[in-house]
Amino acid sequence: MSDGKTIRIMCPNLSCQRILAVPGDARGKLVRCRNCHTTVRIPMQKAPVIAPAAKDEDASSEAA
Repeated sequence: MSDGKTIRIMCPNLSCQRILAVPGDARGKLVRCRNCHTTVRIPMQKAPVIAPAAKDEDASSEAA
């Protein structure tokens, strides 16, 4: 039941940090890094991209 998309995630082991490519249907499951054997939980959804807050607007409102 693969959704046809590959998920790429970095191994959290700081001495490894290999990029793991897992099938899309692995979301929410545990996988093991083939390099260091660390267990990694694949996130359920893609993390949303949050734009950084505009600091210029805050600074200009304080100066007024």
